[in-house]
This record gives sequence, C-alpha cells and structure tokens, in this order.
Amino acid sequence: MDNWLPLNPKLQKLRAKLLQDPYYRLQSGEEIQLAVELGIRIDANQATVDDWLRLPGLSIHQARSLVELSGSSVKFYCIEDIAAALSIPAQRLEPLKPLLNFSYYDDESLDHPTHLVNANTATVEKLIQIPFIDMSLAQAVVQNRLTAGPYRNLVDFQRRLQLPGDAIAQLMYYLRF
Repeated sequence: MDNWLPLNPKLQKLRAKLLQDPYYRLQSGEEIQLAVELGIRIDANQATVDDWLRLPGLSIHQARSLVELSGSSVKFYCIEDIAAALSIPAQRLEPLKPLLNFSYYDDESLDHPTHLVNANTATVEKLIQIPFIDMSLAQAVVQNRLTAGPYRNLVDFQRRLQLPGDAIAQLMYYLRF
C-alpha cells in the first residue's frame, strides 16, 4: 500500500490520522476517497454510533437512530434505506456510498450475530443468554453500570470489569454500546 503514498505532505498527514485514529471524522470528499483507498469501510447493519459519526454530515441524533434501528432488527440494504430512515434525500448521502457496506446477516448466523446486546440497557437475564457470560459476570456488568454509569465502548467495558483480553475477544461479537 505504501507504493501509492502521495507526495503531498497534507495527504500523508491525513493518511496517518486515518490509520491511527478510529474516531477521526471525515471532512471532505478527498478524505472519503483516501479512507476508501485505505480500506476503511462501515458495515451499515452493524455500525456503532462512533462509526456513523465518522461520516461527514451525520449528527449524533442521526447516528443513534441508525444504531437503534439496526439493533431492533431493521436491515439496511442500500444507501436509499439509510436516507429513508433519516428522512433525508438519498442524493445527500451519495458521496458516502463508497465507505458503506450493506452486508446481510441471517438470524441464524453464528459468525455475525445480528442481535447484539446493548451492555448499557441489558438485564441480567438478557446478559446470561450471551455465550461466555455467566451469572456472576452478568450481575457485575449491571452493578457496575448502575454505580459508574453507562459503558462508553468495549475498551471502557473491559477496563471497568477488569476482563482479560481473551474474554473480550469472545464477547465483542455479542455486545454493543
């Protein structure tokens, strides 16, 4: 990939930002194109609020709405579906199309669970349905959430519950924040 590295120092700096900062918010068509060239993609059906906020022009409210919809089993098949969900013209989202993947996950898929459990709202009963979570961990998740507030992300979840990396590697496919 280094073969195409642009000579322009501004683009080199942007490239470094995109590769190092997973929360960097894209600002322009040029940045979108560079992100696409670097292989950055967002799965519209499993994107987090942070993923959506990387895209220029989307508000926090729109990002939360999209995550809530996908969390309630709404499937996005194309850019027009996203536009309809946000009640905006599809043409406004057209520049974002190269960054978005519209993968389909069936309800029986073990490789890509479509019903991710929100660690910030799930009950103990819901959490123990997740593979690798037993009753004591489920209770700790809820208790920690009640005393210290919502989990910001997977890293915050791991740190607060003092979970080992191998446990997080298994749980990350079942949780959302």
